[in-house]
Amino acid sequence: MAGSSLLALIDDIATLLDDVASMTKVAAGKSAGVLGDDLALNAEQVSGVRADRELPVVWAVAKGSLLNKMILVPGAMAISYFVPWLIVPLLMLGGLYLCFEGFEKVAHKFIHSRDEGDKHHAELLSAVGSNEVNIVEFEKQKIKGAIRTDFILSAEIIVLTLGTVAAESLAVQLGVLLGISLLVTVGVYGLVAGIVKLDDLGLYMVRKPDAATMTRKVGRGIVMAAPKLMKVLSIVGTIAMFLVGGGILVHGLPLLHHFVEHLIVDMDALLHWLVPVLLDALVGIVAGAVVLAIVESGKKLFGRAH
Repeated sequence: MAGSSLLALIDDIATLLDDVASMTKVAAGKSAGVLGDDLALNAEQVSGVRADRELPVVWAVAKGSLLNKMILVPGAMAISYFVPWLIVPLLMLGGLYLCFEGFEKVAHKFIHSRDEGDKHHAELLSAVGSNEVNIVEFEKQKIKGAIRTDFILSAEIIVLTLGTVAAESLAVQLGVLLGISLLVTVGVYGLVAGIVKLDDLGLYMVRKPDAATMTRKVGRGIVMAAPKLMKVLSIVGTIAMFLVGGGILVHGLPLLHHFVEHLIVDMDALLHWLVPVLLDALVGIVAGAVVLAIVESGKKLFGRAH
């Protein structure tokens, strides 16, 4: 009797773990767009730090990220248990925020000139190289800014994940949320650490005394490619924000969702995939523009009143 009970328990645990693994894969796919932006933003946040301090700063931000998720996961579980109806509105708000943030990044490129960006970069380099600047305080400010950014993006990922597993049991929800949290933290900050040290790896390969000609060529290629990789990550992250945010809004608004389903019903396989993606992006861009216009109008209105 005890043996059969133990076997039943093992079977239940195995089923639960299988459910958690399956739902974690689905949730990771849903939050992939945010992960791209998370990676790009955090890599940018630690730029400007002295080369020998890059990895300690990344580690400090990673620890802050784990603390963020220790706050967010219990909060998400409480919402799922006590007010499950709140999940969809939170998803919609998260989608709107993604669209707003993506459009704000695009608008910033047009509003602010390239000279302003170059000037800001030069000021950062000057600050890092100056003996008058408190380097410890500079690093603390960088770390705080990165952890604040991580909190916002982590909240988006947790809400997206919660929306994916909302119909599952509390045990599966908790397992998936914990799995995604660890996966995101280890994956993102492991990659951030690799990205910020790419140029150092390239310089090492170039300057190594006994390095072969091919090794030095590869090293020079890495040094040249590192800044371009950051730009590509930023662009991909922005596009993903529109796709993910727009997709959330389309699926959350029944009228839009049914319209898309009706539109693609007779299309071939390629268009059946491509048209919803383009419509998600379009909805994301329009929503981002509307929210940005409202935010900017609010700033002007309250600024004048103040």
